[in-house]
Amino acid sequence: MSFTMPIPSSELIINERGAVYHLNLRPEELANTVITVGDPDRVASVSRYFDSIEFKLAHREFISHTGYVGKRRITVVSTGIGTDNIDIVLNELDALVNIDLSTRLPLEQHQVLQIIRIGTSGSLQADIGVDELVASSHAIGIDNLLPFYQRETNMADLEILQAFVQHTRIDSIGIQPYIAPASISLLKNFVTNFHQGITITTPGFYGPQGRILRLKTTLPTLVDSLTDFHYGNFRATNFEMETSAIYGLGKLLGHSCLSLSAIVANRVSQQFSTQASATIDRLIRKTLQILSDIEH
Repeated sequence: MSFTMPIPSSELIINERGAVYHLNLRPEELANTVITVGDPDRVASVSRYFDSIEFKLAHREFISHTGYVGKRRITVVSTGIGTDNIDIVLNELDALVNIDLSTRLPLEQHQVLQIIRIGTSGSLQADIGVDELVASSHAIGIDNLLPFYQRETNMADLEILQAFVQHTRIDSIGIQPYIAPASISLLKNFVTNFHQGITITTPGFYGPQGRILRLKTTLPTLVDSLTDFHYGNFRATNFEMETSAIYGLGKLLGHSCLSLSAIVANRVSQQFSTQASATIDRLIRKTLQILSDIEH
């Protein structure tokens, strides 16, 4: 796509200090390696392991810390919950490295970010217990974000998606799911002590994840259906509320993305972790150690 006219101020909002509006970040305040966390309080839980911190910025639920772990410069940013927030975060992260904020024109040379989500998740398999870790090989979104963007799906991923729709009948309630893969270059580093599989991203925590409190759901057997889904060597391992948007938008924008989850609930055994904070901390430390060891 070629742009000859500046992007209007109504479309790309820059604040008074020259930062993108929602994240309140300027290009020099962003590292090429970005860790996203949903909970704003978790930003400090990550950055406390940094060897040094250069910047701390905040606006609304978006808190960012940039610093170093060894020689690797890392930004950790909170996204809040949901794919709608990921739409904001991914587009603004990309704008910081691929748009000249002064001219409002895309830069000629594309810059690739490494974007790694560290979050919590619910297991869909009996053998993936609470306090275990998952690295998502793919994400299937049953949310409504990616249909707003022009995209293509390769044949191999399309076959997985078609099998998923046929198995779950998710289209019977008007949902058109989409699929996007992880970055292989990142995923290959997260094998030992990680389960790998397909993460299902939902637009909500209760009904969309099959929880019934006082309202009946339209898909009362959703969890069982997801647990039973297999395609070749792939199976649905877990679900949460951001990964499909990270993978989908990340791929469209040309970035390398990976989602890592601490399992805090098992929907098959109906258990919830009694040491969720410790498990998340273990995932944070393990992720930072792996990232610091990867050549960059």
